[in-house]
Amino acid sequence: AQKFPDRFLQVGVAEQNMMCVAAGLAAVGKIPYLATYGAFASCRSADQMRVTVAYTDLPVKIGGAHGGISVGPDGATHQAMEEIAIVRSIPNMRMIVPCDYWETRKATVAMADDPHPNYIRFGREPVPVVTGPETPFTLGKANVMREGKDIALIACGVMVYEALVAAEELAKRGVSARVINMHTIKPLDMDAIERAARECGAIVTAEEHQIHGGLGGAVAEAVVRLHPVPMELVAVHDRFGRSGKQDELMAAFGIKAPDIVKAADRALARKKAR
Repeated sequence: AQKFPDRFLQVGVAEQNMMCVAAGLAAVGKIPYLATYGAFASCRSADQMRVTVAYTDLPVKIGGAHGGISVGPDGATHQAMEEIAIVRSIPNMRMIVPCDYWETRKATVAMADDPHPNYIRFGREPVPVVTGPETPFTLGKANVMREGKDIALIACGVMVYEALVAAEELAKRGVSARVINMHTIKPLDMDAIERAARECGAIVTAEEHQIHGGLGGAVAEAVVRLHPVPMELVAVHDRFGRSGKQDELMAAFGIKAPDIVKAADRALARKKAR
């Protein structure tokens, strides 16, 4: 806003109107980026996103900030844990959930070259940096953060770090865990999922999102068609959020590294029993 004041619009507390303004700009050849709380970008503005933006396949770039439970103290009304389910169900939409600063920066730039509407989800609180300026980033192509052969941990957003921590813990017990950063939920990297299923034989997904309709559901839809294997989902189990610090809430909702380890144990037991 300070650097390019003639290219910045403040629409006030009117997220639905903002979606329509962005659609109008896109219709006349602009590439608009809009930003607001994820709860308002996805839930409150769902109709405008679906009809005004996606139906006409306009290149609007939607930034859902304060995603998931990262906006902890603000409570359930502002904690968007349904974004992925909403956005990925809408035709023409792309859904991106980067894991850290560098990936968010690259995704923000990459979206400009995509001719379709994009939704990028990011949090408010600082998160561990697990990628770097040289880490490759391509929309729709997952990154393998750690190789492994016994089980695959597929995560997005802040859960990529938790999956890496879980993989370290599993390694201490002799379990080789592959960690896949599925930063793009739609379009999904089917090749990475099929390789994980065939080469590892068991999968755990991890996300800061409701268990219904998120990353876990998307991966399960792919696995059941490509190569069925035992799967476990680490996610929020059909609950609204509550006030608290992000790390405390993640522990309360069962989406920390120890929860991924427990899910891996269950998946490995089912794999062994087959």
